Amino acid sequence: MNEERPAPWDLDVAVLSDKGTERLHNEDSCVSYLERPGCAVVAVADGVSGDEGGEVASQTALEALVSAYRDEAPALAAGQRLHRAVQNANIAVYDRASVVPELRGMSTTLTAVAVDRGELTCVHVGDSRLYLLSGGAITQLTKDHTVAAERERMGIISAERARTHPDRSVLTRSLGRELIVNRDRISRRVLQGEALLLCSDGLYNVLSDEEILSIASGLDAAAACRTLVEAANSRGTSDNVTAALVRVVGETPGAPAPAGLRARLRNLLGG
Repeated sequence: MNEERPAPWDLDVAVLSDKGTERLHNEDSCVSYLERPGCAVVAVADGVSGDEGGEVASQTALEALVSAYRDEAPALAAGQRLHRAVQNANIAVYDRASVVPELRGMSTTLTAVAVDRGELTCVHVGDSRLYLLSGGAITQLTKDHTVAAERERMGIISAERARTHPDRSVLTRSLGRELIVNRDRISRRVLQGEALLLCSDGLYNVLSDEEILSIASGLDAAAACRTLVEAANSRGTSDNVTAALVRVVGETPGAPAPAGLRARLRNLLGG
């Protein structure tokens, strides 16, 4: 019996969040929204520790994000809709913090992607991350908005020092802190066989990039998220841990195959 082939641009999507081994509450949130085959929105938010309402901030942001994305005109490009939706999410968190005294000062990170027929747009604020898994390699696409990361980019400290610096989790930018937020925007093509991993710092602070790649490779999205979260918890991560994976399983017409996939095809065909 022949297996049904994925439709062009088909996506395998999963999200998973866990409070971790040392926290009583989960201030992380994650969401996926499949608008239609080949078009999905996925996001990860991490409520800022030490502020009131971190859990409320991350949940509010993602609820507002999906609602605003849905309300935007479908004729607009998915990336443009996402960019506007993130600003709406920022306003939602800011407004709620302004009217509820107990929530004053709350904020959250937000890393959100829209993938539409092979076109990726990422909108990013904070230190949750987006990785690209492609051809047996892992690449961090986002920049951490932290004091340590900015010092590293300025050449003041080394990458090794930044990983253990006391200010590695001190955010320079977060969602809901001010009425208008400065959002990084990344656009690129994603191809069949490539995967996008969004995660909170509870994952990448205890697993190296190479470990993340090794765990996620060869697994479907749900299994990859589950195994990554379990691996972080087995290390005794001191934070909440969240993973979201988008894998391009359908063909991406009109685009070249990734380098790793091309090599595997040559081997199969004897080329």
